Amino acid sequence: MPNTIAPSDYLSLLLSNTPIIDLRAPIEFNKGTLPGGRNLPLMTDVERAKVGHCYKHKGQDEAVKLGHQLVGGDVKAARVQAWVDQVSAQPETVLCCFRGGMRSQISQGWLKQAGYDRPYIEGGYKAVRQFLIEQTEQIASDSSLVVLTAMTGSGKTDFLNQRQDSVDLEGLANHRGSSFGRMLTPQPAQIDFENQLAMAMIRNQLKTKQLLLEDESRLIGRESVPLELFNQMQQAPQVILERTTEERVEQTLKDYVCERLAAYSARDGEELGWQGFSEYLLGSLERVQKRLGSLRYNQLRQQMLQALAQQQQGSLDGHRIWIETMLLDYYDPMYRYQQSKFNGVIEFQGNWQALHQYLDDRAKRVNG
Repeated sequence: MPNTIAPSDYLSLLLSNTPIIDLRAPIEFNKGTLPGGRNLPLMTDVERAKVGHCYKHKGQDEAVKLGHQLVGGDVKAARVQAWVDQVSAQPETVLCCFRGGMRSQISQGWLKQAGYDRPYIEGGYKAVRQFLIEQTEQIASDSSLVVLTAMTGSGKTDFLNQRQDSVDLEGLANHRGSSFGRMLTPQPAQIDFENQLAMAMIRNQLKTKQLLLEDESRLIGRESVPLELFNQMQQAPQVILERTTEERVEQTLKDYVCERLAAYSARDGEELGWQGFSEYLLGSLERVQKRLGSLRYNQLRQQMLQALAQQQQGSLDGHRIWIETMLLDYYDPMYRYQQSKFNGVIEFQGNWQALHQYLDDRAKRVNG
């Protein structure tokens, strides 16, 4: 019998952060992989396409024969060596292809000939992916879900990250969810976002029945929140974090000015970092130009340019001016409109400390 990992072991495999050799071609891998997956393919995209064409027109036996011709000799040796290097570095590594079929079996056999007997995942990527989708849907339905909402600039992400019963959707999506929310690094593939979200929800459920999520639209940047989870969020009770306008201005200044400049400078150096940071701020404002209208956009852009000039002289006060204007005149009306459409239960609203205490007490109740 082949050495395999059964579906009953999927959860323990994923929770242990087991490294996985993803044998699929790069075109498959780039659409999404399993947590821990590293692409060391059996076939390149071109080789896979040739074998697939042969299978379609000449059948399985001829396709297998062609596959061995394409991946033989020095090519085969190099690919097996890549697997050996991975297993030598991380002996717990397992193998995975799309369905847990021929690619896994062939690769396992070649690796065993090289002296390493490693299991492959039964059902492959497709089965584990379906398992994670079902976990997200089940946890969304079964957990005591509560949604955190607040006006823009209230520090919802910082609040969430102080808690043990929360999942940070924006962190997983690598996007802060607003026109200024684009990060320096790209967002993950949609499937990778969904897989990491499922794992975060699983780990949360192991600690508590309470699940705290930030109020989000369906799209976070380009990532789409799974429909079943989004529908549950729309129906869940809300808690509201209250912050003063001054607190929100300072929070926004920290998040989108001080920390962003530091990130750009760390990546690109002082001069190019400043240029990238300035372009980020002005570009973010430009993305909402139509919503702002020409007059208000031009006023805010001028304020932002003045703020950048003042920042180079050591003052952040100019940023506080445009930030407060954006919060009060742009983001706050949108928030009030969205809240006016909410017909569910608002369980609690209060400041930072009071809301933490409420959620702590709530978690004790739902956990029994």
